[in-house]
Amino acid sequence: MDRGKPGSKMHVLSDANGLPLLVGVSAANTHDSEALKPMITGHQTRHDPHRGRYFKPQRLHADKAYDVPHLRKWLRGKRIGVRIARKGIESSERLGRRRWVIERTMSWLTGYRRLNHRYEQHPRNYLAFLGLAAALCCYKRLARLTT
Repeated sequence: MDRGKPGSKMHVLSDANGLPLLVGVSAANTHDSEALKPMITGHQTRHDPHRGRYFKPQRLHADKAYDVPHLRKWLRGKRIGVRIARKGIESSERLGRRRWVIERTMSWLTGYRRLNHRYEQHPRNYLAFLGLAAALCCYKRLARLTT
């Protein structure tokens, strides 16, 4: 956390294939862990009416910024498996096998010029462009799979 840093951070919740499910924006001077609860609660679970089941996230992979005890406890209460690197214990390279998926998603989103540098002054406009970029990523993936 840098208290005087201007700008914004993108927060992305993606599936195992890297498709963005939920996007969010916060100020650059806030800690990453503060955005985790709104992202998880904002994610809609799908209901299968034929089987009577809900599909919810099973595991969460995150970096050391999310290693906060109350977040781990909160996720366990929601029955979501946690794979977060511990500060001072685990190296950042161990999560590389699975973290590359979200890094690739972030790369897809910042590939759009409008999002690479923040041209928008209002956060709602920036969030709208971020949502549009996420929708385009999903559309491109769907087009590639169906052709």
